[in-house]
Amino acid sequence: MIRLLLVDDDPLVRAGLTFMLGGSEEIEIVGEAADGSEVAALVERTRPDVVLMDIRMPEVDGLTATEQLRARKDAPEVVVLTTFHADEQVLRALRAGAAGFVLKDTAPAEIVAAVRRVAAGEPVLSPAVTRQLITRAASPDPYGGRRQQARTRIAELAEREREVAVAVGRGKSNAEIAEQLFMSVATVKAHVSRILTKLDLNNRVQIALLAHDAGLLDD
Repeated sequence: MIRLLLVDDDPLVRAGLTFMLGGSEEIEIVGEAADGSEVAALVERTRPDVVLMDIRMPEVDGLTATEQLRARKDAPEVVVLTTFHADEQVLRALRAGAAGFVLKDTAPAEIVAAVRRVAAGEPVLSPAVTRQLITRAASPDPYGGRRQQARTRIAELAEREREVAVAVGRGKSNAEIAEQLFMSVATVKAHVSRILTKLDLNNRVQIALLAHDAGLLDD
């Protein structure tokens, strides 16, 4: 059973999500919050596996709440709720450690599948969406500060880990990376885990963004 916390300032949205998700045998809704300011206490009390988090809320927005949550030890996974799939706030939430996002008009079965995937440690981003967000991340950096910082961090990786990071940045699945680099899927997973640990990242999306910032996807 996946323990889920809903966070949205619109009671109708929360009611709709509860109705849609409450019928799933895999998901238990353990709490609801109307603002990001309520999230920390609710997480402490309900211990969710996944938080479904709205971005725009009146007091503490979803971005701030996500940053605070992902800084915790044993943090729950966060899935961003949004109305736009390339919103700048979504990109910032992904940099903060969110595992992905779902649109508010997504079909119920797809939201259930997204929650299930995130609970299993997989990002909720298709390769196409990953590439779109990475492209959006390419804001002007006239002094090269972000690129230099990213390259310094990437330099901590072994050559094989770097190759895996580039493949993740291109939106490839573990199976596709294994085929491309002639290794087993288990080895790919081990490399991804080491990359996350070495670079203190939360998920594959952050690997992809860092690979982009370092200029590894320019070829």
